[in-house]
Amino acid sequence: MNETGVVPPPASGGWREGDDPGRRRFLDLPAPLKLEAGGELPGVRLSYETWGELAPDGSNAVLVLHALTGDTHLQGPAGPGHPTAGWWPGLIEPGGPLDPARWFVVAPNAVGGCQGSTGPASPAPDGRTWGSRFPLVTVRDMVAAEQHLADALGIDAFACVIGGSMGSMRSLEWAATEPDRVRRLLLLAGPAASSADQIGWARPQIEAIRTDPFWHGGDYHERPEGPWRGLGVARRIAHLSYRSGYELATRFGRSPQDGADPLDGGRYAVESYLDHHADKLVHRFDAASYVRLTQAMNHHDVGRGRGGTAAGLARVRALTRVAGVTSDRLYPLAEQEQLADGIAGSGPLHVIESPYGHDGFLIETAVVARLLGELLAEPV
Repeated sequence: MNETGVVPPPASGGWREGDDPGRRRFLDLPAPLKLEAGGELPGVRLSYETWGELAPDGSNAVLVLHALTGDTHLQGPAGPGHPTAGWWPGLIEPGGPLDPARWFVVAPNAVGGCQGSTGPASPAPDGRTWGSRFPLVTVRDMVAAEQHLADALGIDAFACVIGGSMGSMRSLEWAATEPDRVRRLLLLAGPAASSADQIGWARPQIEAIRTDPFWHGGDYHERPEGPWRGLGVARRIAHLSYRSGYELATRFGRSPQDGADPLDGGRYAVESYLDHHADKLVHRFDAASYVRLTQAMNHHDVGRGRGGTAAGLARVRALTRVAGVTSDRLYPLAEQEQLADGIAGSGPLHVIESPYGHDGFLIETAVVARLLGELLAEPV
């Protein structure tokens, strides 16, 4: 209990060295990771989970890449080492599009994250927590680390690379950086480059964390309390961009929570909903990882250093399908149209009709499963 009488969550809600690994496996990179912004990151470890078995010729490998607060636990129940159940259920199951009897599925935690891969909450080579010393890691740097994982697993090329939101950014970078290693590509609810609107949404989230009195310049991990209030505010802001105004209006309207009149100090139901999602996140995520990953998303630009967006997209040679959500106000459909139009191997844009906003790519599992199954069935 702190001085205000509140029992705070741990300074970091992320996975820490010594915690139960659960289903995670780990790879230590053989050399420091050279960073796009300059310098290098030594001692990089990637955590990942796999399902199925790699075929002798390596032809059945599928890479699934998570969004901002996702992790390696794509499928499976909550349990030791995994505070929440798999974040994309329904894809890896017998008869599903990623049936483990047919496919070898790999789901890594991004560098900079907080679920086993090296990030701000991880120990640096000197034994101290990285904290404020953790450098800027871009989406392109994440992909460079994941290439080492593919090499270590014996995967010359992926049959498919899949991701939504930040996972779409990573998937696109995979296909643009290593076009010969990606046979098929499924991009969901992501852009070719982050827009001013998206960077604007991100700014108050980052500032909410950095202005928390327990931020301590990013060096809070060994203290009894971290910037969980700021992380909670960031999550509330972000969640509003993940869902649609229509959904919030139809689910909550102006209803009070538990009948308590907001004029007498009660909360509106929508406020309670946002509080709930904030509380969940602060118990499973790290605030400094949230800052660094959000910055990586801000810097996402497939055309950077490649002659612009059109030239960046032209590097992609994979058989590609692009899908967006009708009610997505964070990454609107026009951005997926740009991807579908600019990638030579792409068919027409697939529109997911959903009231759930950006999160529709996670919620409309049946639609995504159908798209994925159709893509995997196409010859390349």
